[in-house]
Amino acid sequence: MEGVSSRLVFEPDAANAIPPSAAALVPIGAVLQIGGASSEVLLDPAALDALAAHADTLLAQAGQVGTPVKIRVGTRWLVASLRTARLDEAGRIAAQIDLLGEGDEERLTGRLHRFHRGVTRYPLPGAAVFAMPAADLRDVYAAESSVHIDVGTVYPTRDIRAALAVDALLGRHFALLGSTGTGKSTAAALLLHRICALAPQGHIVMIDPHGEYGSAFAEQGALFDVSNLQLPYWLMNFEEHCEVFLTAAGPERQVDADILAKCLLAARARNRLGQEIGKLTVDAPVPYLLSDLTNALTQEMGRIDKATDTAPYLRLRAKIDEVKGDPRYAFMFSGMLVADTMAGFLARIFRLPGGGKPISIIDVSGVPSEITAVVVAVLSRLVFDFAIWSRGEARRPVLLVCEEAHRYVPSEGAALGSSVGRILSRIAKEGRKYGVSLGLITQRPSDLAEGVLSQCGTILTMRLNNERDQAFVRAAMPEGTRGFLDAVPALRNRECIAVGEGVATPVRLVFDELEPSKRPASDDPHFSTLWREAGGEEAMLERTIRRWRAQGR
Repeated sequence: MEGVSSRLVFEPDAANAIPPSAAALVPIGAVLQIGGASSEVLLDPAALDALAAHADTLLAQAGQVGTPVKIRVGTRWLVASLRTARLDEAGRIAAQIDLLGEGDEERLTGRLHRFHRGVTRYPLPGAAVFAMPAADLRDVYAAESSVHIDVGTVYPTRDIRAALAVDALLGRHFALLGSTGTGKSTAAALLLHRICALAPQGHIVMIDPHGEYGSAFAEQGALFDVSNLQLPYWLMNFEEHCEVFLTAAGPERQVDADILAKCLLAARARNRLGQEIGKLTVDAPVPYLLSDLTNALTQEMGRIDKATDTAPYLRLRAKIDEVKGDPRYAFMFSGMLVADTMAGFLARIFRLPGGGKPISIIDVSGVPSEITAVVVAVLSRLVFDFAIWSRGEARRPVLLVCEEAHRYVPSEGAALGSSVGRILSRIAKEGRKYGVSLGLITQRPSDLAEGVLSQCGTILTMRLNNERDQAFVRAAMPEGTRGFLDAVPALRNRECIAVGEGVATPVRLVFDELEPSKRPASDDPHFSTLWREAGGEEAMLERTIRRWRAQGR
């Protein structure tokens, strides 16, 4: 390090006069140790002080945690990121680094170009370490060679754009993680707005559990809730029928399921479409009348001898009658939905054609909580089944986005206990083979099934306040990028760490500001302002109670 320090001869006051290209060719330290999991460099404080007043923002911040450095290896540049920094006994700065990738060195200027991820040649201890000028970093994050969307700026710069490669982002699934209040919902809206602008004839289905995104996509998408969703009940498969109609537990549940399967198949077979199918199955999406299902139950109950228990038949019939008569379930179990509307329903939900509005927002906030998971399961399975049965046709990939994903694919084996958990897990594992992309948005990644998160090729992590969440995400990250996660608790709002297939290299970025009209309705209430307002409470209470009693109708 003494030899390195002796070459740093320019004064700090004159640093602004030195162009970035020249300042970047002056070493700021040397490699101390290179290892597979951990590497370390020594930085000269005098050299860093000399760059601190530089006009180039990136050079001025050289040596800070999270900033990049480059190391010359032959005729190539190795790019690394500073993970930690400490002062050693000699007054030098010892910093651990994460190796990110490498690129060629231009002969005339010494600049880095043609950057790519991965390391083919490692430096030897003693190799010189250099600060990274903005021009080099712009080459590292350049995305001109691939179809991409710009979503923000690279930290700590203000003008180097951060891009996500669309095909890699969607082709390998993605997850957006962040605690409440970090700007996660706005970031999700930003990503989807940019994708919609890039692909106005795309096919995006978003499950919105809180009714936040409808206003954000009023012009770019089609909005569906209990008032206009019109989801036909006969699109459910047998497993989903069981979740709605079976009330028994233990051995009795299996008895009820066997009876339901036999009667459901008989009800489907009464339809003309069912009669045209040679080998009709209980899962086939063939329309049937609920009255035909109850009639089949009555007929089966009439055939049994008096010694056989009639309780399973009575339980099933009572539940079917309850669902059929409950106005909360009318969006799904209305008698008007018995016609064969499958083609029209898929065309509306999957945007076929999109007409310049490529996204469907499915607001399930008004769906009764008892069947919310079933509704999400049906919609998710329709996406997957459509992809499977449309093979051989012109491909129409579909992006399925799940907000509050931990509600549908929870951890600790519970994901396998529900139809929605099983179908989303299957999409995560097999979806990309059939052209189905999965986008998971959650504030509690530790409550998410680990196998599902590990299938996401791109992970965008905003601030996570919970240590359990941080540890869970760290375990899902590739080995060489875990150092970036040390900054997760300190991220500001709108900042995130992006790693995986969708980015050229792991990056800390700041999301762009989104216009107020395109933001989801997820802002926190301003108590200090709202609690100063008065007047109109009586009329507000009356309107609220009216909607409450009518269940939103």
